[in-house]
Amino acid sequence: MSVWPAWEVREEAGATAWFGVRLAFPDGALVEALAVVAEGCVSVEDVRARPALSLDDLTVLADWIEDPLFDACGLGPAPTAEEATGSGRARPAWPRGIEGRRLVAEEYRAAQEDGVDPVLAVMCATGHSRRKSLRMIAQARDAGYLTPRHARR
Repeated sequence: MSVWPAWEVREEAGATAWFGVRLAFPDGALVEALAVVAEGCVSVEDVRARPALSLDDLTVLADWIEDPLFDACGLGPAPTAEEATGSGRARPAWPRGIEGRRLVAEEYRAAQEDGVDPVLAVMCATGHSRRKSLRMIAQARDAGYLTPRHARR
């Protein structure tokens, strides 16, 4: 397996780092991923595999790459879920429904005011991937907590 830094965003509170990961297997199978390490957690952003991964393989992909990513960051071994969150949950609790949409909008606007990437701020706050965070932002827009992205004609 090989791990290389893709890019890093530094903020006052710390840094978020993206890494490219490649797993090559003896039978010719190949898995390439883009992973994010932020606040002691690993999130997988994008995965390409030949042949395609099964759902079971996707669920264990983060486990396969977690320790090498933490080593590449100089963080040592990956924390267990209980060490990372104190509750045994892999990601922080985030309210659902209207309360969650309101909080997403608050994170988004605060990041805009601070001049940082609002999508990344929502990702860090919720512990979700970029895709899921964009979906949550769209839901906050639909609920009226954020202004429309584009004026419709």
